Amino acid sequence: MTNLNAEKDKLIYRKLVSVATPIALQGVVSATLGFVDNLMVGALGEAELAAVGIATQIFFVHYLVMVGFASGTATFFAQFFGTKDFTNIRRCLGFLVSVTMAVSVIFFIPTCFFPEKVAGIFTDKGHIIELASSYIKIGSYTLFMLAFSVPIEFVLKATQQTKIPMVVSTVVFSTNTFLNWCLIFGNLGLPKLGVAGAATATLIARFAEIFINLLVIKRNVLKGPLKEFLSYDKDLAKRIMKNAIPTVANETLWSLGQTMYVVAFARIGVTSYAAYQAAAAVQSIFTFIGFSVGDAALILIGEKLGQGDKEEAYYLSKKIVKAGIIVGLALGLLMVVTAHPLMSLFNISVLGKSFGTKILIVYGVTTWMSLYTGIHTTGTLRGGGDTKFAAINEILCVWLIAVPLAFIGSLVLHLPIYWVVLMVRFEDVVKGIVLTKRFLSKKWMNNMIEEI
Repeated sequence: MTNLNAEKDKLIYRKLVSVATPIALQGVVSATLGFVDNLMVGALGEAELAAVGIATQIFFVHYLVMVGFASGTATFFAQFFGTKDFTNIRRCLGFLVSVTMAVSVIFFIPTCFFPEKVAGIFTDKGHIIELASSYIKIGSYTLFMLAFSVPIEFVLKATQQTKIPMVVSTVVFSTNTFLNWCLIFGNLGLPKLGVAGAATATLIARFAEIFINLLVIKRNVLKGPLKEFLSYDKDLAKRIMKNAIPTVANETLWSLGQTMYVVAFARIGVTSYAAYQAAAAVQSIFTFIGFSVGDAALILIGEKLGQGDKEEAYYLSKKIVKAGIIVGLALGLLMVVTAHPLMSLFNISVLGKSFGTKILIVYGVTTWMSLYTGIHTTGTLRGGGDTKFAAINEILCVWLIAVPLAFIGSLVLHLPIYWVVLMVRFEDVVKGIVLTKRFLSKKWMNNMIEEI
């Protein structure tokens, strides 16, 4: 029996690696090139780096709304894939794109027509608002492109075609980085546009992403007539929305919580916020690697639950969580060791580099906790359709614990930025305790596609 379990575990970890590795590589590529982009903008000065950090907050919120709808629908993608029902996968995809396009219109209006007011939400410094608003105006057109590309990415991942999004992202982000080099600094005879150049580069890269995704779908197992993608009925739409609305609320309110941290941190000072922005760019590289385990959890657990095998789904989930903790500890140690040399790459003041290094050490020490809660929130519970519980836990911890601590630490106690970041991370302790109890109860395991 022991040998059988050992062999079973090997198969589980082998499949986890095969699914998670392309997701991790995709994340590393996008985060690394994002890190390089931050270095380029940072070369212009602390004000420009802070402006781009502030400008991207509204796009961050929009992106996570897209991810919320896509993640809620991914439960259905994964469970339908367990039964190889590609017709219903296409219907789910068609409904998802319809929703994300409608939501993007809502975000487009303020970012395109009132960029200064959007930037003013995050800072009261006039020169930063001016720089940020130029980025926001140009970037507003990327909203519609993401409304198409995010659903495509999620359906490919949920149907275990994780290598395709990895390749697409590599091409798109490489293009973005090259165009940043050209348009920020005026290389190869192109105009020197600074912050506006960074936004223009992103816009062009997103156009390329749409083109590549259309080519992919035309040649993929997901291909089908347009009328089939639009043939979703009221019952399917209702089921998807019931599962997706909590994930949208989760991602939206979580992302708004992140923007509240920005509001709090930016008021400590330009140097402190620039240090936070630089450290966050570094941390995102490590985070994408770790959270690939959570993505794989949703995909693999959803597949088993779609097949009606709850016992196997629970066994699988325990192994994935264990692997996630080990990955989190390893990534955290690596982050601590590389904190100083990575921060030295940024063109910010000596004090800013010191702050950034300490922020990265805080992130490194707490990464395993963040990854543990992330795997449960975005992986196991979503794979089982328990999105409402996951959302309530996440939202309450962010808004009742993390956001108040961010403002208390920065505006009341006037602590250095790295101590405030540490205070905010306390939310993962509370969140982890609640999620552990839910996981052990097995109440999160549901077959969402019965009777469809």
